[in-house]
Amino acid sequence: MSSTNIHVHHVTRIEGHADIDVILSDGRIEKVLWSVTESPRLFEVMLRGRDYGDVAHVASRICGICSIAHSLASIRATEKAFGIEVSRQSEKLRSLLFHAEVLESHILHAYFLAAPDFLGVDSAVSLASSDEDALRRAMRLKRLAYVLAEELAGRKTHPISCVVGGFAKLPDPRRLEAVLTALRDSLADLERTVDLFASLEMPDFARETEYIALTDPHEYAFLSNTVASSDTGSSPIEAFVEEIEEFCVPHSTAKYARHRRPSYMVGALSRFNLSHDRLRTRAKDAAERLGLVAPCHNPHANTSAQVVECMHAAEESISILEELLGAPLSSPRVEVVPRAGRGIGVVEAPRGLLIHDYTYEASGAIASANCIIPTNQNHGNIQADMEALLPSLVDPSEDEIRHRLEVLVRAYDPCVSCSTHALRVRVGRTEARGARP
Repeated sequence: MSSTNIHVHHVTRIEGHADIDVILSDGRIEKVLWSVTESPRLFEVMLRGRDYGDVAHVASRICGICSIAHSLASIRATEKAFGIEVSRQSEKLRSLLFHAEVLESHILHAYFLAAPDFLGVDSAVSLASSDEDALRRAMRLKRLAYVLAEELAGRKTHPISCVVGGFAKLPDPRRLEAVLTALRDSLADLERTVDLFASLEMPDFARETEYIALTDPHEYAFLSNTVASSDTGSSPIEAFVEEIEEFCVPHSTAKYARHRRPSYMVGALSRFNLSHDRLRTRAKDAAERLGLVAPCHNPHANTSAQVVECMHAAEESISILEELLGAPLSSPRVEVVPRAGRGIGVVEAPRGLLIHDYTYEASGAIASANCIIPTNQNHGNIQADMEALLPSLVDPSEDEIRHRLEVLVRAYDPCVSCSTHALRVRVGRTEARGARP
């Protein structure tokens, strides 16, 4: 194709609104641009002045898909600021709650958002006709994840029971026994999920980048205080926050981020690349069947890594429940005494590294907040991948260019609405874009 203009207005099957623009002139790429077009969310401002007991409930509203991740990142930031250490039981319950969200979110993306690209259908609704068993399997797994979260935190979306210091209410062990049985039964559905995605042909594209994720020497980390980079190794979260640079670009209402390179990747593929050796047994087998080998530089394999993490989440949840149900549950919450200070809470949300950075006043009211969203950190990498992918396409049609770029974007499972935190400010004749309003 010698010359064409392509505009994809609001890429479908992602969360939020973002556009793709391509201009080709006489066979040359004049422009390929990934643009976020949503209005800023302003959650950092909404948190200012809030009492610590309300902060996590507000923060969980940043996202209806990853509300558990935002809630736990917020709670961990507050506990860091106040110098609070929760019980081992609370840590285990939080890990279990987190795995419920990982399972639900990954199944949502893998089956409903990504799979249609490779099954020759236009949406997950079409799966009801082409592969009803797959659709029912996905719904069973999603429902199981919701039930687990509801038993632990009252509800999956915007959890209630998980609070600063532990849990406001402990789950009923008898109901957890039923969830444990359901999790064991779900392994068959997960095995068939692996079989399905192993049968799909992913695009052949690779671009080496920096991969960043939480790490722990003893487990595949979703809750940790240590960040690892494929370029620079490990560091405490406090040091990492000082190293990364958040910045704005003219074409986006979402902040970008960089570390050692102009861009980096977070998410399931980054976690797999950095911690694959600490996956559970069935998850390692799933990776082998999916052809996923670290280090993997194909961003499309992020979906395969999510499928692997679904298996790991189920295995890990079974193990945690077996341990917790071996003794009576007790001590739901430790004492909370507010104090002035700064705390940085970090978790691995399904879409990647999520950071809540809070400063508190002595009264327990929040003085300032900054939220660094996974998709913010991926925007630059999505742009770089698009720039690298387009020249590799051989004599493409407009439809092929549009499709291949959309498939690439969807592989990142972006949560665009969460990522819009920039604001355009006009002062006289001067216009500036600020990361914080």
